[in-house]
Amino acid sequence: MSCSMTGVAFEDRSAILNATRNAKMASSAHAYVRGSTVKFYEWLERSDRVALPDGPPVWICGDCHVGNLGPLASADGRLEIQIRDVDQTVIGNPVHDLVRLGLSLAMAARGSDLPGVTTARMVECMMEGYEDGFEDQDRLVITMPSRVEEAMRVAAGRSWRHLADERIEGTSPVIPLGKRFWPLLKEEREAIEALCAGEGLQHLATSLRGGDADAPIKVLDAAYWRKGCSSLGRLRFAVLVRVGKGKNARHCLMDIKEAVAASAPRYADAKMPRDNGERVVEGARHLSPNLGERMLAARLLDKGVFVRELMPQDLKLDVDHLDHDEAQEVARYLATIVGRAHARQMGTLDGRQWVADLQSNRSKSLDAPSWLWSSIVDLIGLHESAYLEHCRRYAFAS
Repeated sequence: MSCSMTGVAFEDRSAILNATRNAKMASSAHAYVRGSTVKFYEWLERSDRVALPDGPPVWICGDCHVGNLGPLASADGRLEIQIRDVDQTVIGNPVHDLVRLGLSLAMAARGSDLPGVTTARMVECMMEGYEDGFEDQDRLVITMPSRVEEAMRVAAGRSWRHLADERIEGTSPVIPLGKRFWPLLKEEREAIEALCAGEGLQHLATSLRGGDADAPIKVLDAAYWRKGCSSLGRLRFAVLVRVGKGKNARHCLMDIKEAVAASAPRYADAKMPRDNGERVVEGARHLSPNLGERMLAARLLDKGVFVRELMPQDLKLDVDHLDHDEAQEVARYLATIVGRAHARQMGTLDGRQWVADLQSNRSKSLDAPSWLWSSIVDLIGLHESAYLEHCRRYAFAS
């Protein structure tokens, strides 16, 4: 394989991306959960021990693990904790987001060497937080865990220089080819140039942070981007753009990502955009307004894609090492964020009925629905065995 400081040849992309994805998923059981969305729904569908309730039809994240929540900046710079990744979004059953989040939290607890009783308490706190998300938003006061507060402080203090140093290793108008950024084919470069010359991307690039709608935009550089885990192998491009001229010019980094069919099951009668890029953007606007208003659906090389400007304030939450109290606080808080994302799509009466349905399924020994706990327990076992088998295959293939 021709991997060097100048990047990766086109014919080597697939093999390197597959190896990278396998390595990431083998790094920890929690990382395996993040990269196994398709398997998650296959296992959930095959599980005949647990009957999940049918919740109201709303846009769901579809891949609601802990790593997909974090600080997100709005177009005008406001900062909130919201869902960061909606590739799998569909109009479906909100229960799937609860089970996926519960599994992710449980695996994070196991990765932190916390006892099983902590996992049980996390699930209880998660349900309490989710139901809090349906309360009157003007009256509800949510205590932000210290781990989340720290992420918000870091995010608020970040600038373009931080983003440039982190993503493209400097503020010069060049994307350095190497392990992360690879050279484009001629047709890829031409397609990106054509997309950026279009009215839609012009509006997206100039609308953020109150920019001049008539400011010219120019593509300074572009590259194939080796990024993500479950998305490795799809089209992914980083595009460095200059907006405006002279002293008023600014640089921005655009992320162009292929949108593929969602693995998350949709409700059969749900009306959603047929184009996967449009589906992702529409779901983002319902679930995560800060993200949705910064996105654009488009076609590139005959495939549906979505485009967003990367903001310095967009960060992942670090929950790799939690203690007993932190685990419960984080579970409650993140579930509240998911509850709010679901609740804003429901009327008051539908929301109250949904919360009442959830509260009626409590068991005597656990203050959380029995179907949720049973699902998480079953999925932990399935993921643990699948993770070990993945590691065995990866070790012998390396």
